[in-house]
Amino acid sequence: MILVNTDYISGKNLEMLGLVKGSTIQSKNIGRDISQGFKTIVGGELKAYTQMMNEARDLATERMVEEAQKLGADAIVNIRYASSAIMQGAAEVIAYGTAVKFAN
Repeated sequence: MILVNTDYISGKNLEMLGLVKGSTIQSKNIGRDISQGFKTIVGGELKAYTQMMNEARDLATERMVEEAQKLGADAIVNIRYASSAIMQGAAEVIAYGTAVKFAN
């Protein structure tokens, strides 16, 4: 499966199959929250949260790809990511794009 954030794939004619998406909601872990809270005192990257968001993006991408495979897609174009707070301590990450099949 080819994944791109452009609306084309060089050298390929594309047949649009439709919008595909994948999402996940991640919540903070109390132990992680406490340790990262101390980090805000001195400043710097909150590595545990960076890791959590990277894992969330990976999972959302996997779910988007699974949806595209069910449509028989060869690729997903115009991929975008978004995140939003769902409630205190929880965030949704969504990946979405257009599933396409290579046309002859």
